[in-house]
Amino acid sequence: MMMMPSLFGNSLFDEWMDFPFESSFNKTAKRETNLMRTDVKEQEGAYELEMELPGYKKEDVTAQLKDGYLTIQASKNTTNDEKDAQGNYIRRERYTGQCSRSFYVGEEVKQEDIKARFEDGILKLVVPKVEHKKPIEENKFIAIEG
Repeated sequence: MMMMPSLFGNSLFDEWMDFPFESSFNKTAKRETNLMRTDVKEQEGAYELEMELPGYKKEDVTAQLKDGYLTIQASKNTTNDEKDAQGNYIRRERYTGQCSRSFYVGEEVKQEDIKARFEDGILKLVVPKVEHKKPIEENKFIAIEG
């Protein structure tokens, strides 16, 4: 069998030669497992989250606090253009995508209390621990007449 050079970074035969029951969805899911992998550390008075966002820049990432949920979203648009000496395309690929994760941090946490830093493809967030205020339930008895 003659092996053909790949124009798209993967062998033409990669998918065809894989185990017949493995779908391309599973292969995509395996690649995506490294995206937004998060470690949560408990510290005195706060939680520290470290989220892996390889290949993303600071301007690709947003963090929003709404109704007690901290939502991190990363979106990306890329184009890989390769031309030969005459300026003709021999490869042109585009990628557009976004991913997000949400964490419930409590409705008592305020936006200004959360500290965020993006460095070397890792988003670090420090979220303060806040005591959740539970309403005090009273035992209320119904008067029984008799």
